[in-house]
Amino acid sequence: MSLKNWKKPEVLLMITAAGWGAGFATWLALLNNFAVDVISFTGREIGILQSLREVPGLLAFTVIFVLLIIAEQRLLMLSLLVFGIGVAITGYFPSEMGFYLTTILMSVGFHYHETLRQSLTLQLISKERTPIAMGHQISAQAFASLAVYGLIYIATKFAGMEFAAIYALGGAVSIFTALVAWTAYPQFKTEVLQTKKIVLRKRYWLYYALTFLSGARRQIFMVFAGFMMVEKFGYAVSTITALYLVNYAINVFLAPKIGRLIAHWGERKALIFEYVGLMGVFTGYAFVQNAEMAAALYVIDHLFFAFAIGIKSYFQKIGDPKDMASTASVSFTINHIAAVVIPVAFGILWLISPASVFLAGTAMAACSLICSFNIPLKPAPGNETIKGPRFPEEEALISQR
Repeated sequence: MSLKNWKKPEVLLMITAAGWGAGFATWLALLNNFAVDVISFTGREIGILQSLREVPGLLAFTVIFVLLIIAEQRLLMLSLLVFGIGVAITGYFPSEMGFYLTTILMSVGFHYHETLRQSLTLQLISKERTPIAMGHQISAQAFASLAVYGLIYIATKFAGMEFAAIYALGGAVSIFTALVAWTAYPQFKTEVLQTKKIVLRKRYWLYYALTFLSGARRQIFMVFAGFMMVEKFGYAVSTITALYLVNYAINVFLAPKIGRLIAHWGERKALIFEYVGLMGVFTGYAFVQNAEMAAALYVIDHLFFAFAIGIKSYFQKIGDPKDMASTASVSFTINHIAAVVIPVAFGILWLISPASVFLAGTAMAACSLICSFNIPLKPAPGNETIKGPRFPEEEALISQR
């Protein structure tokens, strides 16, 4: 690839996705073992930790106000820098309160970065190419994560490296990526000036519903699927890391293909396929008694993550171009409303019935499936849903533009 091609926005977004993936892979791979083996967390404490981690996601709408004083692309790099610092210092605070505080710092950068990368993708990439570009971002993230998990596996299995050193190195990768991306890339200009205020439009209601359900359902996977592997089946950090290696190795090659599939199939078919599959996966989690079968479900569950591209590309097709930044920030807040409550509430439920936690995930996937049937084959402004309320006043504004 020529130097000129490396200067494209799509490549910048892939690089930042890779840097983000390396740092988060480090944090996630060590999470449950650091929590259980070093700090002696139970389901209650891990639920509190995950709820605290999601508070910055709930406040993601504040991104739009920060954009009043700093360019969106620059804020993307700063958020990646903050995220990397949060990961790097985690291992140096091996206490309950220390883990909570470093997690909050990491999470601020994490959620700002995700919000801004989504917003810039929707602004800088064409509608036809967006699913493919997002697939490439997931692939880049998976490749970086794969490399990190391989190194963590070696470090823990053979070198006996301590948690603090691994956290520091993983965070350093994100920090380095942020600095390189800041200095090496020009400031890209978007075609449409973004609205610098909170925007909630009634005609986006289906997008909001899909986003809310996605956030609620994803928390069950993020918090409790991995925790089950450690608590119920006794997986060591090296085994958990090996499982992540399989997940990301598959995603390196599969995510771009899923992006192209969504571009070909359309969002409706892709999301229906995802939610039917997730209903089966969560039901399997509820009743699995075999460690190998649980691992297989975990890998299958992870494969469906890339299909969430369909929700974002659906919004790009129905949304006003000047709403991309504002709605990206609002959508992350909506995504995290349930995410703040579920880890704590379901952490308590976990102590009573772990199966009930996963069956709730099945119910959420079923609700998402019902919503996905309402997506038109060709979504567009004024054609946001097949059935449901219409809002003539907003459609009139669309036609005037």
